[in-house]
Amino acid sequence: MTAADRFSAAVERRDLAALDELFTDDVRLYSPVTFTPFEGKPAVLGLFGVLLRVFEDFRYVGRLDGAAQTGASGAETPSIVLVFQATVRGRQIHGIDLIHLDEAGLIKEFTVMVRPKSAVEALGEAVLDGLVADGLVPAP
Repeated sequence: MTAADRFSAAVERRDLAALDELFTDDVRLYSPVTFTPFEGKPAVLGLFGVLLRVFEDFRYVGRLDGAAQTGASGAETPSIVLVFQATVRGRQIHGIDLIHLDEAGLIKEFTVMVRPKSAVEALGEAVLDGLVADGLVPAP
């Protein structure tokens, strides 16, 4: 079972502890609602703690395997695209998780893309509320 398989299973089980062993220490996550990525395992796991609460009816509905250039280094790495659907605050979301693996098969970089715009806005608000509630960012 690959890291992507274990990742999708952990997300669907909402198992944050299982995610911890799948990320590199310097993992980077690009969010659809912020320009600056979340960097490092503690920040990414903190975000996933919020995401696992915010997403309702989350399910992966497709997968594509291949290779792509990472945003950080520009190097081509084994990559997986997981297609998902979910609901956030009553808004239907369609999205993809673009996962880049390192040479050991761990998740090194993660990019989330979602649509439509109304869902992106609802997701941004819900995630910010969760990050503030968890003490991970100051209140605006």
